[in-house]
Amino acid sequence: MIHKHAAKGLVAVLSATAMLSLAACSSGSSPTAAASADCTAYSQYGDLSGKTVSVFTSISADEEATPHIESYKDFEQCTGATIKYEGSKDFESQLPVRVEAGNAPDIAYIPQPGLVNTMVATGKSFPVSDLAIQNIDANYDPVWKDLVTVDGKVYATPVGANVKSFVWYSPKMFAEKGYTVPMTWDELIALSDKIAADNSGGVTKPWCAGIESGTATGWPATDWVEDLMLRVNGPEVYDQWVNHTIPFNDPKVVAAMDKAGSILKNPKYVNGGFGDVKTIATTAFADAGAPILDGTCFMHRQASFYQANWASFDENATIAEDGDIWAFYLPAMTTDTKPVLFAGEFAMAFADRPEVQAFQAYLASPEWSNAKAKATPNGGWLSANKGLDPNNLTKPFDKLSYEILTNPQAVLRFDGSDLMPSAVGAGSFWKGMTNWIALNQSSQKVADSIEKSWPSK
Repeated sequence: MIHKHAAKGLVAVLSATAMLSLAACSSGSSPTAAASADCTAYSQYGDLSGKTVSVFTSISADEEATPHIESYKDFEQCTGATIKYEGSKDFESQLPVRVEAGNAPDIAYIPQPGLVNTMVATGKSFPVSDLAIQNIDANYDPVWKDLVTVDGKVYATPVGANVKSFVWYSPKMFAEKGYTVPMTWDELIALSDKIAADNSGGVTKPWCAGIESGTATGWPATDWVEDLMLRVNGPEVYDQWVNHTIPFNDPKVVAAMDKAGSILKNPKYVNGGFGDVKTIATTAFADAGAPILDGTCFMHRQASFYQANWASFDENATIAEDGDIWAFYLPAMTTDTKPVLFAGEFAMAFADRPEVQAFQAYLASPEWSNAKAKATPNGGWLSANKGLDPNNLTKPFDKLSYEILTNPQAVLRFDGSDLMPSAVGAGSFWKGMTNWIALNQSSQKVADSIEKSWPSK
């Protein structure tokens, strides 16, 4: 869907309030800035009247696209620019074609840093401006800039984020059974054993899971391995694994896979509400947490974005610390460390016109993150921008996710499969983890097969 900005003109008579609001805009701002916006923070972008910036993303559904479109309004009003939004379900296949054909958008939201590298290799993308770098440095953990730095140049600004290190559960069910949220991995396993023993011989299990996702089947299992790589081996080894400075079948990787398998491949633990271990491979990831609401499952590991799924199971389910559904941080081996697996999107430019550079810089500002939060009344969106006021996040769970993502003690690492070559991260890794479940292949065999698929330089 393409958003067409409606031109706005000044009315003949302005109220005193409107006059004060307009006065807040510096002389560099658009003379047509709307009275509803405080334009002070936008003066740095200059007068962009008559300029247009096109934005291309994978977000095409109206309910998700509209908040993005609304979040650009202040920028449009204060600078005079027009932002044209286009979303497509075929974004990842269309973008490279459009770039090569000379029909690239001005800005594209890239969901994987690996794709950023691919686009840089085309020679048709542009590094971000100094103003954008200032915004990134001021508002984000350094890991966000590192992810999109190629040959010493920064090629994109952070947009959205999600936290992957979560376990969904029912606080009401826990309270009824006398269960408490685990703080360490050993406590998590002890809780799983307790739930299994309490429900021995029945259909209820400690865990429910699903990795079916069409052509992307297997990806939820890769998230399990990534989270366990961080917890078992630490961030340095995680980086070595992702960068392939250690092979995919290194013993440390196999150990992390086996640790994930101690839950996912344990018939005493899974698959509550669905069947045996193998049903994980055929259970749609979007549906996999549903058994928590009918009491046949107690825990489901999935990212913060899964919050949106609960209403589809039960529109009356309350998402709250004492409600029907909530989530706890997937524990580390000890309470001394707090590894956090996360993912997100980045805004990459394929034009270096001043208005494009200005809009890209704006997307890394606190003003945009706060505008986007306010424009998303149903929640489910998150930014890692440190200038985001958590009170603008409408859902309590989004606030919890933000606290975890911006915790100074958090050791942040981006989704590993999104950093690996696509032949692995979106290919053999997905397929290997599916075979790990569906065919009960060993961690060693799967790791060996993935290692053989790694592209040679």
